Amino acid sequence: MNIIEIFTKSLFLIISFDSDLWEIIILSLYVSISALIVASIFGLLIGYYVALKKFPFKSFFLIVLNSLMGIPPVVVGLIVYFIFASGGPLGVLQLLYTPTVMIIAQVIIIFPIVTSISHEIFAQNWREYKDQLRSINMSFFGVAFIIIKHSYFLVITALLSAFGRAISEVGAVMIVGGNIDHFTRVMTTAISLETRMGNLEYAMALGIVLIILTIIIYSLVYIFNKRKI
Repeated sequence: MNIIEIFTKSLFLIISFDSDLWEIIILSLYVSISALIVASIFGLLIGYYVALKKFPFKSFFLIVLNSLMGIPPVVVGLIVYFIFASGGPLGVLQLLYTPTVMIIAQVIIIFPIVTSISHEIFAQNWREYKDQLRSINMSFFGVAFIIIKHSYFLVITALLSAFGRAISEVGAVMIVGGNIDHFTRVMTTAISLETRMGNLEYAMALGIVLIILTIIIYSLVYIFNKRKI
């Protein structure tokens, strides 16, 4: 089978809404979007708090936070595996090899990204507008609303970047999810498996969808950055 035939069959799998293929795509989106929501809630709040407040070891906290942005996903997967394995501290929850633990792993991966970038956004706006905001005696969360409203293009860009990192991640979800058919198999792990098994049309179909999603995400990032400029 040549590359043209593989590509043609891949497109047919996508447009014919092959049930197995779209089950994998939907699970991938569910895991990554869920991870993004959780990471965004905590990341934006912590990033905002750190930007406005002074506390001991703040510089050290920011150094650690920025360092964690580059942590290898396989290391995150290994740590989460040990935590939720049968002999681990949270093994009693029996979450290993479930979509839930995959979400937890992706949250850990993208949380530093959301927190660090949002901190920079909030800190820059706070330095620029803190005198005006203090003069009208706004509440802590009132200030947050004003800053987010003023810089929501940058906030959305940060969240899109984090989602792009989550949806394309393979190492951590492979370790903690186990790549179980019809349960924890996502696009990245399925591409790896189907390629090894010789099911190249399935691998390419998933690769095409993943490329399209990546293009959409980073096109939106570019558009938001251009609008901000």
